[in-house]
Amino acid sequence: IVEVRGKKVVSPQLIKNILEIHDAPVWIEQVSARPGQGVTSMFNFGKSYGMVLGVAAGLGYVTNYVTPQTWQKATRTPSGKDGNRARAMELMPAYSQLFARKKDDGRADAALIAYYGFTYGGSVD
Repeated sequence: IVEVRGKKVVSPQLIKNILEIHDAPVWIEQVSARPGQGVTSMFNFGKSYGMVLGVAAGLGYVTNYVTPQTWQKATRTPSGKDGNRARAMELMPAYSQLFARKKDDGRADAALIAYYGFTYGGSVD
């Protein structure tokens, strides 16, 4: 995320750099529009989501999708923003400082999705 004219936006260049540095499978939460969301926020969300998919495809990565219910159940993540941060700290104690603040809930979700992908590879019994 970079700041452009005072607003935070997703940077395709940074996505590209992160994917090339880590050279790991791409796991993305399978999401859809949520009722009650504003038009502008949904447009920005969709634009960012599409940007991640486009950069990954452009670099030749296979994109793996996982529903929130699947990764949360597999990682035994309690519901709520505090639950995901707490679980991320438990599973990845060396990185617990990255999940310390309430606003780190999105980062915790991303880390847990990556954990799910690396641990289960998409197959959960």
